[in-house]
Amino acid sequence: MIDVNSAQLYGWIAAFLWPLFRLLGLIVTAPLFSESTIPRRLKILLAAALSIIVSPTIGNIPSATVYSFDGFLIILNEVGIGVAMGFTMRLVFAAVQTAGEVIGLQMGLSFASFYDRSAGGQTMVLSRFLNLVATLMFLALDGHLMMLAVLVDSFATVPIAATPLSGHGWGALARAGSMVFASGTLLALPMIAALLTLNLAMGILNRASPQLSIFAVGFPVTLAGGMLVLMLVMPQMGAYMQHLVESGLEAMSTVLDQFAQ
Repeated sequence: MIDVNSAQLYGWIAAFLWPLFRLLGLIVTAPLFSESTIPRRLKILLAAALSIIVSPTIGNIPSATVYSFDGFLIILNEVGIGVAMGFTMRLVFAAVQTAGEVIGLQMGLSFASFYDRSAGGQTMVLSRFLNLVATLMFLALDGHLMMLAVLVDSFATVPIAATPLSGHGWGALARAGSMVFASGTLLALPMIAALLTLNLAMGILNRASPQLSIFAVGFPVTLAGGMLVLMLVMPQMGAYMQHLVESGLEAMSTVLDQFAQ
């Protein structure tokens, strides 16, 4: 007959719940996993399945019960770590969306927008298109698997404990936010340069031939030129998007190292 006491039962529950909270924090904020089109029950089921797989590999699990004060602190730490990791990778896609916003504004497509459920508001068509391209690139590079691998390794870098997380980790997360503007501008820079040159050429043409209505010709020329340049630039964006994904994974590791200090 198998004899199971309450201490063993509480230990099994804690070994399942502590990784579950960290995984849930990642899933609700990380790209691809946090899409609103994915049912919440499926997200919880995915986190529970991953927690069952990951929990046997974790050593030194605290013996605190879930309903104790230490257990409450552990839950806060685990959710905070998961949210920080998912939000760090989310910055990569925010950079791509920023590039789409800038390019659409330069091309005159700022009025072409629709309601995006994942963003929770109006999004430019071009920004959404680049976000889909980045998502496909993320899947092609197995970025979702590498992100989960970083999370599994995080249990060794930042063990499960009731001690408060270091503030250096949140500072590293704030510094990682600079990639949204810097990387987004670099991604859109070829389009900005080409469209700026096109606008300068139309300005010179307007000065040389005042009878030419630049307002009637400028918009279709800018739109057609932007589409042509975008078609030429798109094959080169893949390498930079791959660099962005790698930078996001490195930023996740940096944030975890700062949390461990």
